[in-house]
Order: sequence, then structure tokens, then C-alpha cells
Amino acid sequence: MLKIIHVYPHGIGEELELEAGDSVLAVNGQRVRDLLDFHLYCEEGADLLLEVQKAQGEIWDLHIERGPDEDLGLEFEHPEPTQCGNNCLFCFVHQLPRGMRRSLYVKDEDYRFSYLYGSYITLTNVGEAEIERILAQKLSPLYVSVHATDDQLRAHLLGQKTPPIMPLLQRLTAAGIEIHSQIVVCPGLNDREHLHQSIRDLHALYPGVRSLAIVPVGLTGYRSRLPQLRVPTPEEAAAILDEIHHLQEEFLAESSTRFVFAADELYLKAGREFPPEADYEEFPQWENGVGMVALFRGQSSQALEAARPLALREVSLVTGESAGHELARFAEDLGHKTGVAIRVHVVKNRFFGGQVSVTGLLTGRDIIEQLRGQSLGEVLLVPDVMLKDAEDLLLDDLSLTDLERALDVPVEKVAATPLGLLAGLEVMDEILHGEEP
Repeated sequence: MLKIIHVYPHGIGEELELEAGDSVLAVNGQRVRDLLDFHLYCEEGADLLLEVQKAQGEIWDLHIERGPDEDLGLEFEHPEPTQCGNNCLFCFVHQLPRGMRRSLYVKDEDYRFSYLYGSYITLTNVGEAEIERILAQKLSPLYVSVHATDDQLRAHLLGQKTPPIMPLLQRLTAAGIEIHSQIVVCPGLNDREHLHQSIRDLHALYPGVRSLAIVPVGLTGYRSRLPQLRVPTPEEAAAILDEIHHLQEEFLAESSTRFVFAADELYLKAGREFPPEADYEEFPQWENGVGMVALFRGQSSQALEAARPLALREVSLVTGESAGHELARFAEDLGHKTGVAIRVHVVKNRFFGGQVSVTGLLTGRDIIEQLRGQSLGEVLLVPDVMLKDAEDLLLDDLSLTDLERALDVPVEKVAATPLGLLAGLEVMDEILHGEEP
């Protein structure tokens, strides 16, 4: 059964007099074990028959007719994630400092979340019953961290003996399960000839293995009593890119796809220009930091075309080191179109020890310490990638209100895209100057 924890106003659930504490037992006669079952069974058609157990024990049968993509207005109890049993050499959770929200220290390895949310799993903690469920319910696509196709090397990277990865991927893809894969490159371990072989092995399973992202290892300043690792040097990053681009040309001629894509961070590390937007094809790995700069540039043109003069005079925008240059260039262009002086403040991530540069991992503490006392204009804009979903909390659980109090300036959340920044400016223009957006 699946317990309802919230019923949203004015939705189908409220119309049916469902309440928090009720539980869904079945959908169209199929027993519901968890959120995944409910999601799958509700996709099967517009007409639904729900068997519901009320909090008091009464059983209701509810027939629902809904429009295309119409939500039921129900929030359900979320399943506890399966815990990861690996001890990866590069595990980011093991490198976290104290003082962050408790959920960040959870090492999850759940195939259900891989299917529902696109989270990466290693498949080392998935038993035969789970594999059978994946196959029976066609849970596709899945997102798999491979790291190396050589089983001995992979076991070393994951910190435990692991089942052979290639036969398992072959079994899944043969059954029609689509896989998006990734390799986290650790210099001196799974790079060079190992990386070359892993890329070729995975491409041999195309189109079952649909794409592969190559991502450099991320290290914080809190690796006490952990194996010695390092990030790629600029020369090593350039060598990895050369290998990827060579294989892309081969794969494109062979199977009409580049298949393997490099994370944006490798281009930044190597000091190389980014490929054009078309080279990322359908952007299968953009949420993995692959092609985000190319997408940003494409959307920048749209935002500049839509921009108009605003009454705002000066605003500030927070970003991490990796996005600083690109964002500053766009902010200058957008400022010319809107008449707004957009000050981009690049915040160094001292909380993680100074080696992490992505915007999404900035903390409120670093923002306050580095921006306190500076002239921030009429409003400080904070990209939404820095905030916990739906709660507007940063990684160290400081809120936007905390930033406002500490910095003595209004703080507004904006979508971390060019159009999102433009929309944020227009909203603040309306609030502060009474202009229509």
C-alpha cells in the first residue's frame, strides 16, 4: 500500500474526499507496493480505478476520469532509498564536512530512483528480484555508473568485490532496457588505456547503452583518512578530450551518434573551447554537467531577443567559479539590452575546501562571508540550483531570509538559465518599480 501524506487544494484527490493518512491499495486491479508501482500503473490510461483504504479502515473504490497529463493532486509517502554498500575511492559523501543537512550524508543506490529521477546507480546492490522487476516493468531508461568495464579495476574503484558489469548490462539491454552511463575519471587509475577500452566496450552495446558521460573526479578539502586521489591536470584533461573527440568521429561514422560526451568541466580544466550545440545531439547527459554551457549559449540568444529596457538600476547575481566567466559575458550583454547593471559575484567554495567550483554546491555561509559589506544594488539574485527543492534552503540549511538579514538586501530566487535570469529581472522590476513584466 501507498500512504497519502498530503492532498492539494482544488485537485482530483480533494474532490474525491481523500485525506492525508489514507492509503492506495491498488490501481486498476494491480496491487501497489510503492511509489514506483503507482507511477507506472497511472501511466497506463486516462481512466483509473483506485482501491483506497481510509485512515479509519474503510475500503473505497474510486473511478477517476482525467484529462491528458492531469495530476491527481496527491503527495505520497516517499520510499526509503536502498543504501549503497560500496566504498568508492571517490565517494563524494565521504568527503563532506560536518554541519550540512542530514539527507546529504545518505548514500543511496536505488534502481527505482534511477528510473524515476535519473539518479546514477552502480547496480552492485541490485539482487535478482530487483533485476526481474526491472525487466518485468520495463524500467527504462536507467542511469548506471560504470567507471570501468574491467571487473578487477571496477572492484578497486568501488571498494568491494562486484559482479561482472558487462554481462549485466548485456542482459538489461537485450531485454529492451535503455541505459545512460557514466565514467568518473580518476587520473592514474581508470584513464588512458582503461578509459579507451571502457568507452569501446560500452559503445559495443549501443543502442542499448544509449550514451556515455566522461566526468572528472570531484574532490573536496575534507578527504581525511581517504585514498590519495587528484583531479586531472590541464594536460590530462586535454588528452582525455582528444581521446573522446577521436572516438566521437569514429562512432558518428559507424552508428550516427557521437555516443560519448565530455563534461563541461574537462573543457574548462583544459582551457579548450566548447563544441557547438549540435555536437551534443539531444543532450542526453546535460543534468550530468555535459553540454550545459552550449545550452546556456543557445538560450542566451533567445533571452537577448526578448529583453527590453527596465527601470531597475543595479542588481547582483551569485555564481560559482566554473560558471563565472560565461555568466559574466551574458550578464554584460543582457545589461546593455535592459539598462540594468548586473554585477556577477563569483563566490569561492571555501566550505568544501576550495576545490569545488560548481554553483549548485555553494553554501549560504560562503555567500555571506564573501559578499558582506559589498554594494549589492537593489536585489541579490540566487540561482535555484543552489536551493533544496521546494524549501528554498541552501546546503548548510541557511534560507533566503537568512541571506537577506545578513546582507541587508532583498534576495530573489531565479531559474539558472538565461531566460530565468531575464524573468527574475522582470519580476523584480515589477515589484520594485511597478512596471509590467
